[in-house]
Parts: sequence; structure tokens; C-alpha cells
Amino acid sequence: MEKVLLITGSSRGIGAATALLAAEQGYRICINYLSDHQAAERVCAHIRKLGAQVMAVQADVSDEDEIIGLFARIDAELGPVTALVNNAGTVAEVSRVEEMSEFRMLRMMKTNVVGPMLCAKHALLRMSPRHGGKGGSIVNVSSVAARLGASGEYVDYAASKGALDTFTLGLAREVAGEGIRVNAVRPGYIFTDFHALSGDPHRVSKLEPGIPMGRGGCAEEVAEAIIWLLSAKASYATGTFIDLGGGR
Repeated sequence: MEKVLLITGSSRGIGAATALLAAEQGYRICINYLSDHQAAERVCAHIRKLGAQVMAVQADVSDEDEIIGLFARIDAELGPVTALVNNAGTVAEVSRVEEMSEFRMLRMMKTNVVGPMLCAKHALLRMSPRHGGKGGSIVNVSSVAARLGASGEYVDYAASKGALDTFTLGLAREVAGEGIRVNAVRPGYIFTDFHALSGDPHRVSKLEPGIPMGRGGCAEEVAEAIIWLLSAKASYATGTFIDLGGGR
């Protein structure tokens, strides 16, 4: 089966690291990004040096019309998606719940929950034998916050990742008989610029003393788990979660 991979939000961090590792595994790759075209093109340049086929497509993956256009571009240039990593997500500044606006909560849920569900929907339209597909693999990027709750920081973000975990379990069971596997990774305390969105770019360094392993993780460590879950080496894993939080 051809290996065509879409990684949402892959111009930086975990998404970019996953794309580079996938390039070494024979995938044709779509780098999706929201706004930073130059960063996406830098990732593509690295991938081309590895000899893999790649394209960059701007799309807001919380908007179904843009998702439809994204998948159409991939169909035309790489072929139907056989692997999906729902990596795009957002977090807001540290806040107590009573200080959060309705707009913030709705944006969080649309980006972190509805977006991955819609991307999975359009991937299934290409992967499922019901629609002429030959199976595939989906990995959702959740967070250890789904288990810990993120009280006093961003409960809304934790709740969105908890919803993504539930979606992972339900979808995994729904399509298990169709040759489609759905799994998730739950990173935490990873050195990426994602934490700047919460207003604390040095958050991981500050929290290191409380992490059992005594250090923050790197994007490449998460990418290894994602690529394993996508691969045939994880052929009996579905509805599975890999926690990557240094022991927390």
C-alpha cells in the first residue's frame, strides 16, 4: 500500500520532527500549516534532502471547507491519504476558569477537538473499504494534561485533550474491522515553542525539578512514538495511548 501521510500543524515542533522521521520511512508527506509559510518550506527543504516527496499546504484545519481543499490537493499531488497525524492544536494564556471567555473556550474546542474529528472524517473517506480504501492509520496528538487536568493553568486545554482521548477510543473501535487503526500519544513537558502560546515559553525548564525523570522531553522523542504507531510494527495496537511525560 502507498504511504501518503498528512501531518497537521507540521511547520514546527512535534509535527516537523515527525515529518522528518517519516521521510526516512518512505512516506510521501504533506506539511500542513496555518500561517508560517517560510517555516513550512524549511521543513520541506529538509525532507527533500532526504529524498522524500513532500508538499506544503496552508489550511485552517478547524474549518471543514479548508480541510476539503487540503485533502483535494493531496489527492491530486501525492495520492489518497493512508496515514494521518492530528497534531495541530492551540493553548491559551494561563488562566482560571472563571476568567475564561466564551470565545476562548469555543476556539479551544474547535481547534483541538472538532478539527481533528473533521480531519479524521475526511481521512476515513479515503482509507475505509466502504469508500474504496485499503485501510490506514491515524495518530492523535493529545497531552498528559488530559490526565492531570491542568488546574490553575488551562483547564479548557486539558478538557479539549480529554475529549480527543475519548474520540480516539470511540473511533478506534468503530473502524477496527476496516483495517484502520486509531491511536494517540500524550506528550507533556516537551521543549517546543508551543508553550509560548500560554505566555510562558520557559515553562518546561521551570517544571523539570518536579518531573520524575528530571528533564523535559524533545520533539524527536515524541515523533518516534508517533511513527511507531503509524507503522506495521504496531499492527495490533488500536485505541492505544503512549504517555510521554517523563513519568508524570
